[in-house]
Amino acid sequence: MPLQVLNSPFSQEQAELLNRLLPTLTDSQKAWLSGYLAAALQPTFVQGNAALQPLSQTTNQSVSKEVTILYGSQTGNAQGLAKKAADAFAANGLQVTVSSMSDFKLNHLKKVQNLLVVVSTHGEGDPPDNALTFHEFLYSKRAPKLDDLHFSVLALGDSSYEFFCQTGKDFDQRLEELGGTRLYPRFDCDVDYDEPAEEWLQGVLGSIREAQNENPVPSPAAPLQTVESIYSRTNPFRAEVLENINLNGRGSNKETRHLEISLEGSGFTFAPGDSLGIYPENDQVLVELLLHELKWNPEEPVTVKPGDERPLKDALLSFYEITVLTKPLLEKISKLSNNKELQELLSPGNEEKAKKYLKNRDLLDFIRDFGVWGESAQEFVSVLRKIPARLYSIASSLAANPDEVHVTIGAVRYEANGRKRNGVCSIHTAERLQPGDTLPVFIQHNENFKLPQNPDAPIIMVGPGTGVAPFRSFMQEREEMGAEGKSWMFFGDQHFVTDFLYQIEWQTWLKNGILTKMDVAFSRDQEEKVYVQHRMLEHSKELFEWLEAGAYFYVCGDEKNMAHDVHQTLLEIIEKEGGMSREKAEAYLANLQQQRRYQRDVY
Repeated sequence: MPLQVLNSPFSQEQAELLNRLLPTLTDSQKAWLSGYLAAALQPTFVQGNAALQPLSQTTNQSVSKEVTILYGSQTGNAQGLAKKAADAFAANGLQVTVSSMSDFKLNHLKKVQNLLVVVSTHGEGDPPDNALTFHEFLYSKRAPKLDDLHFSVLALGDSSYEFFCQTGKDFDQRLEELGGTRLYPRFDCDVDYDEPAEEWLQGVLGSIREAQNENPVPSPAAPLQTVESIYSRTNPFRAEVLENINLNGRGSNKETRHLEISLEGSGFTFAPGDSLGIYPENDQVLVELLLHELKWNPEEPVTVKPGDERPLKDALLSFYEITVLTKPLLEKISKLSNNKELQELLSPGNEEKAKKYLKNRDLLDFIRDFGVWGESAQEFVSVLRKIPARLYSIASSLAANPDEVHVTIGAVRYEANGRKRNGVCSIHTAERLQPGDTLPVFIQHNENFKLPQNPDAPIIMVGPGTGVAPFRSFMQEREEMGAEGKSWMFFGDQHFVTDFLYQIEWQTWLKNGILTKMDVAFSRDQEEKVYVQHRMLEHSKELFEWLEAGAYFYVCGDEKNMAHDVHQTLLEIIEKEGGMSREKAEAYLANLQQQRRYQRDVY
């Protein structure tokens, strides 16, 4: 919006200069300028490395200007927030160090005065892979007393899981037990985390300013979105679908879609190991069934966010999550409902009963069981959360396919509680998405799942089912760059004839020598089931030799079963072939993780 002289303190000439300058600035430049102007309001300032930084007006600072931000991130969300927070703090004149928990030197913790923890929770309340060592250290006898520490925790999670934000809660509690003092209360963020994360950031900034200066001069904090590009998770790009192909053969028990999507005009870049975020739409049939149970006009307008009003039907179709029930949602509904059965379900002592009820039920089930809540359509939707984006490992190389991104999506269909159920995004893409249609998408960068910087380093890839996706990206990239390092792929699925995903491509890479070795496991092609971990054991001696020669080991796919079994098998191989005790094998594997030679993209 152009600056108007009439409603500003600037002269005509100053307004014209500002109007020419402001549109040319990047978000990071605006953030720097905001911090600089805030500093200039202080009575004394000195020249810093990159900006003018204000000196404190008091000599007795209870909180240092040095801030350490540690992140634990599995998919990249916590890492992205940590780096944006670091930009914002730096723009406000603070000296910031940002690091992955796995890279942080544990013996330095006692020296830290201001610690900010940004961490996600993975699986059933577990720390992300790159937070495991730090988490174990804090709960060990080696953990130091931290009486001089000031800290705050930003926890990321998904309220549809039982142990919501558990890792953040663990860190928050343990740092207090060790003597630390909270700079600012812990914030627990659900999947739509932007606004609470911004509030946490501003709160921490305010607390640091207050602790540094008895009479702080108020200044605008740099926004969290300091380096956001034009299209992002909060402003997705409408991308055209070029191809939508079923990879499984006739007669398969599975349906796996290969999507090729145009990114032309988006400005997106990505690297192998990154993910594509997709915002899906709910099933039209499910929405119609839901509306049939509701007492409101489907065309009644509801405000889904400030400035965005749409008919109730459209809001249920494309904005609100209606396929998952969570305990926080039921607790919110209970405040708007007088249903005695609901109050009883949520009463103390009924935790297991509530947990059982939540499993595999959706909003339609709830309304049929407990009725509609709220006095209006607006009040009804007020407790619903936004449809979370689905992240899919990218299955293509940008170098090999300019302006395109490919993903591999397994269609999810099952029956529960007397009704057929569908995966929201997978069935949207499998049944309703045609070439020429568009999808709202964004790129989710993941620095924790990347090819070795040295193209000559050997790699071992384990990716059964749709876990094959990032390794297709790896091979395309290595082919484009002419990488000469050895590569070994373990792939598995149900049947060789119908379920060998991207079979021709793998065979071509083998023939051309781009892929050195491939072992496959098709579990249902013989009486006794065979999985990828069985193939690993069959080649245990050679696999350990590859590790000893500097190989990088990658796993992608189901965490609860496959990735757990592969991890245990890898330990067994190291123990056996390395002649080690279980304790030493675990230390060997932990060292591989520390060197980023053992990386997982699991879900």
